[in-house]
Amino acid sequence: MSAPETPDGRYIVVRGRLWRRARPDLSEAERDRIVGDLMRARRAVKTAKAADDAEALALARRAVDAAKHALGERGPVWWRDGAPDLNRHMARNTPYADWYAALPEDGSATE
Repeated sequence: MSAPETPDGRYIVVRGRLWRRARPDLSEAERDRIVGDLMRARRAVKTAKAADDAEALALARRAVDAAKHALGERGPVWWRDGAPDLNRHMARNTPYADWYAALPEDGSATE
């Protein structure tokens, strides 16, 4: 089951919380490349933690952050209409509250 996507396509909802989606202007190839970078960086975080290597951990976390910025999930918003960034807000406390409340109990999006 995939996470429900807000009607404007800006966020997905996971356990009631909004998470910013990747920039829609990325080509599939570019998105795949960045996601690959992100996955490698996340594996490097895990490895650095297991090795208790603070320097490697800091480097890996910077790589995760860079990939998240490149995807548009962090940093400046990718939309241009002036709407605020509600990333990490609980959906019930945002303008998406009514939409979220209308979702089926299992949290799946309706078509």
